[in-house]
Amino acid sequence: MTWFIILLVLFVFILLSSFVTVPQATVAVITQFGEYKRVMRPGLNFKLPILEKVERRISIQNRSAELEFQAITEDQANVNFKALLVYAVLNQDEETIKNVAFKFVNEQNFMQALVRTVEGSVRGFVATKRQAEILGSRRDIVLYVKEQIDKTLEDWGYHLIDLQINDISFDEAIMRSMSQVVASKNLKAAAENEGQALLITKTKQAEAEGNAIKIAAEAERQAAQLRGQGVALFREEVAKGMRNAAQEMRDADLDASVILFSMWTESIKHFAENGKGNMIFLDGSVDGMTRTMQELVGLTKGNMPEKHTSKGVTSNPPPMQKS
Repeated sequence: MTWFIILLVLFVFILLSSFVTVPQATVAVITQFGEYKRVMRPGLNFKLPILEKVERRISIQNRSAELEFQAITEDQANVNFKALLVYAVLNQDEETIKNVAFKFVNEQNFMQALVRTVEGSVRGFVATKRQAEILGSRRDIVLYVKEQIDKTLEDWGYHLIDLQINDISFDEAIMRSMSQVVASKNLKAAAENEGQALLITKTKQAEAEGNAIKIAAEAERQAAQLRGQGVALFREEVAKGMRNAAQEMRDADLDASVILFSMWTESIKHFAENGKGNMIFLDGSVDGMTRTMQELVGLTKGNMPEKHTSKGVTSNPPPMQKS
């Protein structure tokens, strides 16, 4: 009875150990007496009890690792990198799973090799660049690393999904000098911008002043032209009026000196009303007025053409000289 119970328990144990559950996104590598046998896919699987063994369970999900390392540029500047590495098993093919399971002793050895390979590729790229070129080379670094290690990772059964360069920094002395260079460039740019703005302001002011002078000159020219035209029209109208008045007086057989006398008195009145400090001496006596009238009549007759009369042609007497 005792042996029967022992055999029954052993049978149940062997039966239960024949079934293997593989989680989703995972594969199991089966060996028989240490030799690779086959790959189990996710779900419930059967294996030969005692003869077959689950050697490794391999996740095919994406995995990540953080990296911190240093590199030296071509001009001997130390650069500190912080990066995030994202990788995964290449695919679920049997040959790929065999490489992942047996290329390295364990997961720790693989991670060490992966990290050192990535760091070496980054250092190799940085060694060909100068300090000033590194900060703008994040994308170039990623592309260079993927190009360098993709073939190696495929041989191991993995592939690099992404390499994110999260931080690039230099030694404190270099960072301080870089800040000073940036500050000096900013000051230079600000001074140049201020100079350009001042030049533009002065240029615009000069243009505005020049335009104002041109406008004022043009306005003055037009005003002078209009004044000249007004004076010319005034003189023309005066001449017409005097010519008509003289003609009417000749037709009425009157002396034209009356017109001159009227102009003389109007001039004296205008001087008296609008004079502003200038002094004009006039002889107001009867003899002075008579002499002035004779001189005006003589000047007028001296400029007038010959007059035809019924008795013949007579010439105007010569003008009287001013005393």
